[in-house]
Amino acid sequence: MAHSAAAADAAPIATTGLPESRDARALHRRVFIGIAVMLVVLPFVLYPVFLMKVLCFALFALAFNLLLGYGGLLSFGHAAYFGMASYLCAYAAKTWGVTPEIAVVIGTVTAALLGLVFGALAIRRQGIYFSMITLALAQMVFFFSLQAKFTGGEDGIQAVPRGHLFGVISLADDRVLYVLVAVIFFAGLALIYRIIHSPFGQVLKAIRDNEPRAISLGYRANQYKLAVFVLSATLAGLAGSTKAIVFQLASLTDVHWSMSGEVVLMTLVGGMGTVFGPILGAFVIIAMENYLAQFGAWVTIIQGVVFVVCVLLFREGIVGLFARLLKKPL
Repeated sequence: MAHSAAAADAAPIATTGLPESRDARALHRRVFIGIAVMLVVLPFVLYPVFLMKVLCFALFALAFNLLLGYGGLLSFGHAAYFGMASYLCAYAAKTWGVTPEIAVVIGTVTAALLGLVFGALAIRRQGIYFSMITLALAQMVFFFSLQAKFTGGEDGIQAVPRGHLFGVISLADDRVLYVLVAVIFFAGLALIYRIIHSPFGQVLKAIRDNEPRAISLGYRANQYKLAVFVLSATLAGLAGSTKAIVFQLASLTDVHWSMSGEVVLMTLVGGMGTVFGPILGAFVIIAMENYLAQFGAWVTIIQGVVFVVCVLLFREGIVGLFARLLKKPL
């Protein structure tokens, strides 16, 4: 009885963060339609491999934003799930000769299991201590990847076959593979949107905003934190597995600490705590890396300048700024 009463009392904080009006929901539908249209049109304008890279990292950033923006948990080790999924997917496709969809599932499940173990350890602490634990665990994964035989060490796993989807559809053509990547990305986006706007998502926001109060109302905060940690790791693994198929490569770059920093940058530039911000953030960062590559190491400095400008001018990120101007959640 007491628990039921507490759950009922929790309703006010559990409903914060929902679209506040029909106009907001309609805006979200229009954004989804706009994204779908762009996914169809952009391959005829931009290089498909570049777009696939953007989509993979956008999904990675969306997964990270689920943990940081809605769970309030800052992880400095998300490269561990992205990279290990990439390795296992590449190894399964090349050594075991499985079809690409099975290889992607193997990589994704690996990330989920890793997230379950690491999350169970990390959520015992809060704040900067949580972040440092995730970084330490990710560094363990990096050194394991460097020493393990199946990863290829510094050479990585190269020449990963794209194979045939379901054993029938060849993915050798970039445009055919792009369709698969676009479907995976859009499905991941839709799933994250559903999670955010579900009762589970509302409890997450309540814990993020006021954990002691949420606990006093009967919610088991650590269970929710672990659940969102595993979900985020799983989706990060899906992004990493897809990237391995696209580039036919899994390397140490995927598990390096700088990859964890890069996804933080994408999320903050696009808009932490917004549904669509990480997509724009990923596009901005990946576009800078590709189109400013001739500047060499200066690209990192340029990214730093962009980050500083974003923090100083619009701390809520690019999409967060638009959301504030429109007075509607994005």
